[in-house]
Amino acid sequence: MRISKSRAARAITAAVAVALIATGCSSERDSDNKSDGEKDTFVFAGAGDPGSLDPSLASDGETFRVTRQAFEALIEHESGGSEMVGGLADKWSSNDEGTVWTFDLRKNVKFHDGEAFNAAAVCANYDHWFNWTGTYQSSAVSYYWQTIMGGFAKNEDKETPEANYKSCTAKDENTAVIEVKEPSANLPGGFSLNALAIHSPKAIEEYKKQDASAKGDAITYPKYSQEAGTVAGTGPYKITKWNKGNKEVSLERFDGYWGEKAKIKNLVFRTISDEQTRRQALQAGDIDGYDLVAPADVKTLEDQGYGVPTRGVFNLFYVGMSQEANPALKKKEVRQAIAHSIDRENLVKTQLPEGGKVADQFMPDTIEGYSEDVKQYAYDTGEAKKLLKKAGQEKLKVDFCYPTEVTRPYMPAPQDLFELMKDDLEKSGITVTPKAMKWAPDYLDATESGSCDLHMLGWTGDFNDGFNFIGTWFSGYDKQWGFKDKKVFDAVNAGSKLGKHDERIAAYKKANKVVMEYLPGVPVSSSPPAIAFGKNVNPPNVSPLTQEVFSEASFK
Repeated sequence: MRISKSRAARAITAAVAVALIATGCSSERDSDNKSDGEKDTFVFAGAGDPGSLDPSLASDGETFRVTRQAFEALIEHESGGSEMVGGLADKWSSNDEGTVWTFDLRKNVKFHDGEAFNAAAVCANYDHWFNWTGTYQSSAVSYYWQTIMGGFAKNEDKETPEANYKSCTAKDENTAVIEVKEPSANLPGGFSLNALAIHSPKAIEEYKKQDASAKGDAITYPKYSQEAGTVAGTGPYKITKWNKGNKEVSLERFDGYWGEKAKIKNLVFRTISDEQTRRQALQAGDIDGYDLVAPADVKTLEDQGYGVPTRGVFNLFYVGMSQEANPALKKKEVRQAIAHSIDRENLVKTQLPEGGKVADQFMPDTIEGYSEDVKQYAYDTGEAKKLLKKAGQEKLKVDFCYPTEVTRPYMPAPQDLFELMKDDLEKSGITVTPKAMKWAPDYLDATESGSCDLHMLGWTGDFNDGFNFIGTWFSGYDKQWGFKDKKVFDAVNAGSKLGKHDERIAAYKKANKVVMEYLPGVPVSSSPPAIAFGKNVNPPNVSPLTQEVFSEASFK
């Protein structure tokens, strides 16, 4: 169990601690010693380290859990729900074509570094991202920019998508106008992403002085994103320290916040990769909450008086295949054989919380656009062997990557899930070579670059639109999958530019059928992840998007 530095010091040197108290000195976490009613530090345990303090360089939930407390986007989601509401923009609207977006901005908003928020600040951010060069154009670094806005002012790689972003104009101090070349189903939802949250223009000028770099699949992120002091947002908390040795990020209430002030002064996010250790830390009082509760622990914790709310189902877990990493996967029969080899019912039954479901397409049934009519791939080892023989791949060998030091909402116990799938594949005669990698940044970078024959990954929706799922992966060439199929790409993109709701939903349903006929990977499951809080905690509203706002939390 990980314990705080101050607790460790007291346990080892009790006599010294007594002397310190006698002379009026206090530990660095003195607030932990206060009674519940006086506590001013809330400690929350996640399963993995954040990758960056700059959310625009991230694509993972562990990073966004931290940065969401300090950075705000133009649009946000209602507390505990998926409906979009005003963020840094009070109101927003678009022209009929969906290519010109006008934002009426909040007034009297300040950044953590004292800079004023205004339309010029908004445009400074969007133009900064649009003009990224070098390693910043890697999909592993600028994933969300490329997903929402396409490429850059000058693309440096022929595989980078064409830019859809056109311009940002400060019409006046409190009105920003963002123009795109073509309408997109990713808008206005994309404006709500924490990856496109607004930074201080002063901080951006410092960002520009530093470069990201890459060596093979390994990304070296700029120094400013790896230590507190430079990044500055407008959120209710400001980031004050990233202690990588203790795997802790510390935040402090921003008293100049424009909205309702945080109820607790200090917020600490601590990494505890093992779920059992997270539970024990909560029960011991070392932390005040943790995410991704093991299904078997939910009732136990509830019976002991802890709060264990469950989020709505808004995610998908899948096995990805890279056709470039392993050419054998280019054969449809091989991909089908892998799908028939995985006992998804068993995975859901033994590994997921109550309410988990087997997935038969690349979006959960809670998303509009889900199709009731897609090709099915039932667990059938005999059929898998026949397909491998037909493809001439009876001795198929695959490298199968899986992440360590992490638990995700769609993936409660990665190694356990991997071992079960490995056994399933081997029953069909497939030789599996395990490749374990640390979640951030190694695993995320490797999967984004298509370096793994097979990998396990998932997605929690950013906003409620079918394109946010299937469009995320299959709207064009993506190194993660390594295939080019115009029929798939056209089907997925068909709904992205349709303005009428019913037409768009019908297009998504058709696209799901086309994707599952092609079978670029294997959708496995969807699940409702649980989150736990201490007995003395009034928790924040839990979000199906896993977008909890911890400024809502308080101690009883």
